[in-house]
Amino acid sequence: MIQSNFVRWSGVLLVTLFAASSAQAGDRKPNIVHIVADDLGWKDAGFNGCTDIKTPNLDKLASGGAKLTQFYAQPMCTPTRACLMTGRYPWRYGLQTMVIPGTAAYGLDTNERLIPEVLKEAGYATAIIGKWHLGHADLKYWPKQRGFDYAYGATIGELDYYTHGDAGVLDWFRDNKPVHEEGYTTTLLGDDAVKYINSQSPDKPFYLYLAFNAPHTPYLAPEATIAKYAGIADPTRRTYAAMVDCLDENIGKVLSALDAKGLRENTLIIFHSDNGGTHNAMFAGQMADVSKIKIPCDNGPYRDGKGSLYEGGCRVVACANWPGHIRPQAVNGIIHVVDLFPTLTNLAGASTAKCKPLDGLNVWSVISENKPSPRTEVIYNVEPFRGAVRQGDWKLIWRTLIPTSVELYNIAQDPSEKNNVADSHTDMVAAMKDRINALGKECSKALALEFIAGTALKHGKPLIAAEAGQPQAQIGDGPSITDEGFGETDHLP
Repeated sequence: MIQSNFVRWSGVLLVTLFAASSAQAGDRKPNIVHIVADDLGWKDAGFNGCTDIKTPNLDKLASGGAKLTQFYAQPMCTPTRACLMTGRYPWRYGLQTMVIPGTAAYGLDTNERLIPEVLKEAGYATAIIGKWHLGHADLKYWPKQRGFDYAYGATIGELDYYTHGDAGVLDWFRDNKPVHEEGYTTTLLGDDAVKYINSQSPDKPFYLYLAFNAPHTPYLAPEATIAKYAGIADPTRRTYAAMVDCLDENIGKVLSALDAKGLRENTLIIFHSDNGGTHNAMFAGQMADVSKIKIPCDNGPYRDGKGSLYEGGCRVVACANWPGHIRPQAVNGIIHVVDLFPTLTNLAGASTAKCKPLDGLNVWSVISENKPSPRTEVIYNVEPFRGAVRQGDWKLIWRTLIPTSVELYNIAQDPSEKNNVADSHTDMVAAMKDRINALGKECSKALALEFIAGTALKHGKPLIAAEAGQPQAQIGDGPSITDEGFGETDHLP
């Protein structure tokens, strides 16, 4: 009898301890690895139908998790990165237009509260490894000053993959200090992410923002990887394929590091591109001459690409994976990059009370269980010269510059945006234009437009032509009183 009671109570004790252990494991805050590619075409990953580029690690993430078929970003890099850092649309703080140029001094408003700051308060270690592009001219804009415990990588929009800079200026830093090292940026970022993961304690959750600059221009890749794609006839597509291959390889190294460290089961991985692949040479960057090549990105069925308000510019390749927490399936609910802020902070048990009002929505049930999305509206952008909004299945693109134009598409029936039906739905067009106008009244001034105007109107020497071999005609060194400096007297004797 005593032995029988002992066995019975031992069993009860074991069950109790297992239940407590399971509950404790269930209460653990997940590690978050947020991986962003740069200008990756929607169809340039195997899980979206690519056949000439191999992406086995991304394909494994997608097949074992949620393939996000309607994941939206802003049409360009800086606005998207600002969205994911703040959970707020970029026109709220002036970053709605273009990217931050290398010669510009502005950045993401320091009054905005960023996701690493919020997660740190919830007990997370925070790191950015990769591209920032939210302000570089003043250290107050840098990631180390914005909530990241550790920061390694580049601050501006594009850089040489081997020299790690632009126009002779180094753009490669670790914790604000310049780093002079050899190597291909994609590999360096992957290696550093592995080191970071290996240094983490299983008792403290971490948020790793791994922002590759691949496959953004300039189109450069290791020769050995390019050789793997000898079957691709077009040389630029061949190099681009090698860049995507390296990206996938280094994502694979990160996954292996998580497995080896025993962290994979408690790590959520989110992957997406910052915008659609480039189609228009205007948006290919300044470091590559694309006038004599075929731009290699493939956005599949979606129209246009980076910089445009069509689906090819804003609907991006994306997936999410967390073993045991995300059902493997295609998820068709609408998600916008602003939604990641409230979704991730909610999973982390972090408070957003100190944040400004968020535009993002918690879409965890959409990602994890394919439940209907709470998001019924997507704001593609609102600028002084154009705007676009999707409400349900309907999308309006409105260009306000003369000559104005209006396009209306049923995205569910016409995802390639071939059939403009604006003329037959005038009431809907009017209502959606009113919505864009209302949003326009909430916009901050576009900092990029102010920068461009200030640069264009800055006083300098006029570019007046001269005959071949002759210098410009000169009348002295001082400014004319008819220039913008009219009324100034400091140059007078």
